[in-house]
Amino acid sequence: MENPIKNFICISNYFKGNDFLINLKKQGNKVYLITSEKLRDKPWAFDYIDEIYFMPGQDVDWNLEELLAGVAGLMRERKIDGIVALDDFDVEKAAYLRENLRISGMGQTTGRYFRDKLAMRMRAKDAGIPIPAFSPLFNDVEINEFADTVAPPWVLKPRSEASASGIMKVHSAAELWEKIHGLGDNRIKYLVEQFKPGAVYHCDGLNWHGKTLFSITSQYLATPMEISQGGGIFRSANIPYDSKDDKAIKKQNEQVLKAFGMQHGANHTEFIKCNDDGKIYFLETASRVGGAHLAEMVEAASGVNLWSEWAKIEDALVKGKQYKLPTIKKEFAGIVLTLSKFEHPDLSGFNDTEVCFRVPLDFHAGLIVKSDNHARVRELLDDYAERLIRDYATVAQQEAVKKLH
Repeated sequence: MENPIKNFICISNYFKGNDFLINLKKQGNKVYLITSEKLRDKPWAFDYIDEIYFMPGQDVDWNLEELLAGVAGLMRERKIDGIVALDDFDVEKAAYLRENLRISGMGQTTGRYFRDKLAMRMRAKDAGIPIPAFSPLFNDVEINEFADTVAPPWVLKPRSEASASGIMKVHSAAELWEKIHGLGDNRIKYLVEQFKPGAVYHCDGLNWHGKTLFSITSQYLATPMEISQGGGIFRSANIPYDSKDDKAIKKQNEQVLKAFGMQHGANHTEFIKCNDDGKIYFLETASRVGGAHLAEMVEAASGVNLWSEWAKIEDALVKGKQYKLPTIKKEFAGIVLTLSKFEHPDLSGFNDTEVCFRVPLDFHAGLIVKSDNHARVRELLDDYAERLIRDYATVAQQEAVKKLH
């Protein structure tokens, strides 16, 4: 008789995913976490983790051969049934392990569509999904053709960094070449694309056997790029259900996930509605839960905890069971978040009944509000943003990307 207890390896270079670990354990599994030595003292859900292993360094510092050897050593004594990447930077590591150890799940080729922005654009272009004009930085002639035919401004983007990290805005061909020469041999790890000003949206959802079972559309009220490069207040809120934009973004989201080969689990995809032509363009996607406490915002609006449902999906996959979504509600929620000049900011003055979550991070001030009224959520976010800027906010300098994926 097959053992009903399954063994999962979860990989996380950042402190996140406790809800996933807790719910995977609650399904009756053994949970093994591999994380960075630097995160040893973080409040992981230790009561729900059977064993935890630490790798030296963080992210790109990990030695993949050592990681493979360590996991292979574990497999001598127990069968590993699933490997799960909890963050963007873990996707390649999990795919590398699956390929080498022949464990089912997303492999390295598909994994690139969810990590490499150039692979994303090329695949989207082949699938007929609208994207901003772009060019790799491999060939000088192609770069000049791009600069001659696509109107600036442009952005230089690292192909495999997360969010808006390392993005540089460029306004002329001369400036473009100056920055490309400054990248040296790292130029191949970047792409250039046309900057299209507009409203940026994100679609967060769950897939099961290649089908999108759940998705919810939200709008960044300040874009990740603006926050990353200029500081300020991060805000997001889900948009009215079944609105024109909601329907169009959800439709394009399903096209993206199908074209990219997304089969199971959580996903977070970003789009821009261009100010100039009103069209919706695909920006990027990820096979993970959105960061910056977007999961709590999604749960406040929909009742769906993306982390716990993702864990149930992984459990159902390895056990050959069916997965069923919980009851979905259609309310509205939004988040407002900033770096704080106080280690533990006192937010007791934000006491409206709509407040449902307070961000528990040191040197951060943030809240989530929910209501059955979309306008009320936006009103509170605007009010709270002004108050946070006035009394709490500070700006940290963006660190230059030193080691690229």
